[in-house]
Amino acid sequence: MPWSNQTGGGSNGNGGPWGSGKKNDGPKNQGPWGGGPNGSGGGGGDNTPDLEDLIRRSQDRLKQVLPGGGGGGSGLGGANPVFIGFAALAILGFVLYNFFTFRVEPEQQGVVLRFGEMHRTTQPGLNFRLPYPLETVYTPSVTRVNRVDVGMRDNGPRSTAIRDVPEESLMLTGDENIVDVDFAVFWVINNASDYLFNVKDADETVKAVAESAMREVVGSSDIQPILTQARQITETAVQEVMQSTMDSYESGILITQVQLLKVDPPSQVIDAFRDVQAARADAERSQNEAQAYLNGILPRARGEAARIFENAAAYREQTIAEAEGQADRFVSIYEQYAIAPEVTRKRMFLETMEKVFAGTNKVILESEAGSGVVPYLPLNELNKRTTQ
Repeated sequence: MPWSNQTGGGSNGNGGPWGSGKKNDGPKNQGPWGGGPNGSGGGGGDNTPDLEDLIRRSQDRLKQVLPGGGGGGSGLGGANPVFIGFAALAILGFVLYNFFTFRVEPEQQGVVLRFGEMHRTTQPGLNFRLPYPLETVYTPSVTRVNRVDVGMRDNGPRSTAIRDVPEESLMLTGDENIVDVDFAVFWVINNASDYLFNVKDADETVKAVAESAMREVVGSSDIQPILTQARQITETAVQEVMQSTMDSYESGILITQVQLLKVDPPSQVIDAFRDVQAARADAERSQNEAQAYLNGILPRARGEAARIFENAAAYREQTIAEAEGQADRFVSIYEQYAIAPEVTRKRMFLETMEKVFAGTNKVILESEAGSGVVPYLPLNELNKRTTQ
């Protein structure tokens, strides 16, 4: 038995770990330190305290594990002081580590409650606390990115199929069309105390708020932008609405991203909707071609109009300049005519005749030759030379 080294087990069967190993006439219901239930332990007479005997027995059991650890004496005075010191330090360290400290991982934040009331928050590492039930510690993960899917579900970890949830994904747009929207919401904890005490089920709360926000944004938009170019705008608007709602709840949750996964018309009318989309695409293509033709012809027309305008302006300036030049020439000729009328008149006659006969064939006859022999003039040769 483990207590085989006890000294003199009594006939009353009190030789266990709390018994004295001695037969006495005192009360039989002695406590662990030798006293009875009336609190008279450690009194005079033969009822000596059993603390020394308990320490001796503990030393005897430790000797079996560490043969060189105990001294050769008996009683408390014979124990090895070094061994007792190390044992006391080990017990003290164990008690402090398990009852007065707690560890917070790098991705966590510690929230300490004192008597059930929020007292403080702690950073990652080893922290001190009062033992339970004085203080209670919660360590939620504040850096982990959580994901909530709305409008779809997976069929378990062993399946890659996605199951659609129409009661969550079907939504009514602002132009009274139905659209099937599947999206995911990513969130983290930014206030651990608010997250622990203001939200009961974070995933369900985020999911409900996300569905409500998406219905609000989709209900105020037309279906065409949601399906095409306004996906990023829709995601940003839903994220802002969600964050505003979560802040009003004081949930301690930060919405980091809203991602649209699928935005399609309902499956029952998707073929007809695709035909409508194709017709709209053709209409937009025709409009773009017409706009391209307009953009090409209009600048050319404007350039031609500007050229005509410039030519007209140039002709006007030329005509005015020529008229002014003719007027100035006439004034200058008149001034010379006033000085010498006969000379000016003859010069004007000659200049006029020069202009008149400049492009015609001319035959000159001498009027003073009389009726005698007329000199021969090779008129045909003159005409040929003129032509050449």
